[in-house]
Amino acid sequence: MKVAFPVAPEPDPAAAEAARLLFAGPVDFLKGVVAMNGLPAADRPEVCFAGRSNVGKSSLINALTGRKGIARASNTPGRTQEINYFTLGQQAYLVDLPGYGFAKAPVAVVAKWQALLKNYLAGRQTLRRAFCLIDSRHGVKDVDHEIMTLLDRSAVPFQVVMTKTDKLGPNAIKPVLAQVEEALQKHPAAYPEIVVTSSEKGHGIATLRTIIAGLD
Repeated sequence: MKVAFPVAPEPDPAAAEAARLLFAGPVDFLKGVVAMNGLPAADRPEVCFAGRSNVGKSSLINALTGRKGIARASNTPGRTQEINYFTLGQQAYLVDLPGYGFAKAPVAVVAKWQALLKNYLAGRQTLRRAFCLIDSRHGVKDVDHEIMTLLDRSAVPFQVVMTKTDKLGPNAIKPVLAQVEEALQKHPAAYPEIVVTSSEKGHGIATLRTIIAGLD
């Protein structure tokens, strides 16, 4: 049976305001982790952001938190080479994962941080949801299926977040969403809603904040 993956609706105003206040509170960079033994204590829920290199993870985290430089954005693919932890008050961790796929770094370095990424996803018990970022100009690629399959095998629920929708015309997103919906049929861990965002324009940011605030 085909599963529907509708676009996530606008949040309830009260829930959206509560989420806005949460993200307007203390959000701080905690640490960059280069090995599993460097992970912080698993003492609160966490969500992570995964995506191909240069998909817009840092820009999305900056938009969510309303802080332009908390996650460093770059036009150089593969700049994030660590698992970067941010505290969302005392409530949760936000986790920026290394970009997967193409990266301008030595092969050995790429292999090391890809292994770290896989070990993290397979072994972090407090991980409530992974947000898989998909560039709305390109849709789901083979390398995205690889990370989604890893999430399936690790029993980590993941939700697709479409990025950079401001780069498309008003109707151009429709065939991309259809392609993403078809791709997600192969992945049992996929959460059945897609979040459509633009970090540049702020579209979908309140929706994503509210989703994160509602996870416990």
